[in-house]
Amino acid sequence: MKKDQANDPRELIVFKIGEMEFCVDIIQVREIRGWTPATPVPHSPEFMIGVINLRGTVLPVIDLPSRLGHGKSVPSQRHAVIVVQEQDRMTGLLVDMVSDIISVEQKEIHPTPDVSSAIARSFVSGIVTLEGRMISLLSLEDVLPNLQRKAA
Repeated sequence: MKKDQANDPRELIVFKIGEMEFCVDIIQVREIRGWTPATPVPHSPEFMIGVINLRGTVLPVIDLPSRLGHGKSVPSQRHAVIVVQEQDRMTGLLVDMVSDIISVEQKEIHPTPDVSSAIARSFVSGIVTLEGRMISLLSLEDVLPNLQRKAA
C-alpha cells in the first residue's frame, strides 16, 4: 500500500543571505560547490553574475541576494554556489553559505504572509517554522529568469 505523498516529509537545503534563511527542495539541488569566478555575459540582467564551466556545461550563475532585492554580492571564497535544476535547465545560485539540511512536514510550511511585497510573495512559496526559526521556501520556477528568452 502506497503512503500518501502529501504527508511525506520534505527534505530542504537551507542557506543564508545575510542574516536571513532561505531553503529550496533538495530534489532540485544537483550539487553545492565553492565559488568559482564567472565569465560575465554582455547585456545580461544585473543579478546575472555570468557563466562558469561545469564539467563541459555552460552554467549561468545568478547573484541570489541581488535577485531577491538584497543588494549586489561581492563573491569570495566563503560564498557557495548551489547548482539547481528547474525543469530542463540548470542554474547556479550564489549564496552566502549553505547551513543545513532539514526534513519538514507539510504542516510546518505556512503560506507567505500578505504583509510581504508582491515580489517577495512571487519568489517565496511558503515560510517554514522550525525550532523557532523562520525560513523562506523559495519557488525556483519564479526566482529563475527565463534566460532562453531572446529579443526578436
